[in-house]
Amino acid sequence: MTQSLQSLSRQLAQHASLFVTAIAVLTFFVPDMFLWVRGTTQTVILGIIMLTMGLTLTTQDFCILAKRPLDILIGACAQFFIMPCVAYLLVHVFRLEPALALGILLVGCCPGGVSSNIMSYLCHGDVAFSVGMTCASTLLAPMMTPLLMQLTAGEIIEIDAIGMFLNILIVTIIPVGIGCFLNYTYSKRESFPTIQSLMPGLSVTCLACIVGGVISTVHDDLVSRGLMLFLWTFTVVLCHNTLGYILGYTAGRLARFNTAKKRTISIEVGMQNAGLATVLAGTFFAAQPLSVLPCAISCAWHSISGTILAGLFLRQDKKPQKL
Repeated sequence: MTQSLQSLSRQLAQHASLFVTAIAVLTFFVPDMFLWVRGTTQTVILGIIMLTMGLTLTTQDFCILAKRPLDILIGACAQFFIMPCVAYLLVHVFRLEPALALGILLVGCCPGGVSSNIMSYLCHGDVAFSVGMTCASTLLAPMMTPLLMQLTAGEIIEIDAIGMFLNILIVTIIPVGIGCFLNYTYSKRESFPTIQSLMPGLSVTCLACIVGGVISTVHDDLVSRGLMLFLWTFTVVLCHNTLGYILGYTAGRLARFNTAKKRTISIEVGMQNAGLATVLAGTFFAAQPLSVLPCAISCAWHSISGTILAGLFLRQDKKPQKL
């Protein structure tokens, strides 16, 4: 039984983008399936995702923050400068309606995505640097995300910065902290590695539930406004994500990083914690239900694009010239 669950977890982790996309499509045709994923339930599910992240982190991962402060500083600055600025630019270039604009801005102001570490590993990036950047951006998120939303979206809607700070603290920092504590306390027990091996599958399943909940919420709007609403929103998400990869890689060039670190900062900057953005949109912008749509699309697309980018980086390794 245990081996079957471990195999299932590996399969879900390896095909996360396909699974999440399939759930989104299925929910569109059966919208009642994930109506239960909203409000407190959605928050709890995100907390579980962050708990799974904490269970995989060790004290050595946090030591990276102290051992490589300059790398982490450059990465964090790139993360919280590039993506909010690109989101703000796209909102005005595409003249997005307020609800969609809030969603894109929220994705841009969130920390790096949890699956970015896997993508860095796949493309022979600097995994330690990736973990350090994810830790740093997650720890900074309770302060930086509300602040950046106030700066970029304050003209659209009143931002409850204090409420957002507390919410991010509850759904990210506390679960990650609990996971790290459990890892530190029980890591030497024989059963603990087995538990850890099940976490990737659980994380992907929870992310799929969040996306399914969003599709259920915006289903009527998608039906009434047709395919163009989805395509227009997807185009903005695609531009935001792609520019994040390009500008992240450019930041690595300017910092004179080696190839592995340039790949990592590109992925870390481009891939956002869209699951967190989805929960925040549903909690603080409930009066603008369409604000969750860019977040949900980002949840699925970032996993797909991250896999594609990792493959492109690997193809570069077969060429004689350096990046």
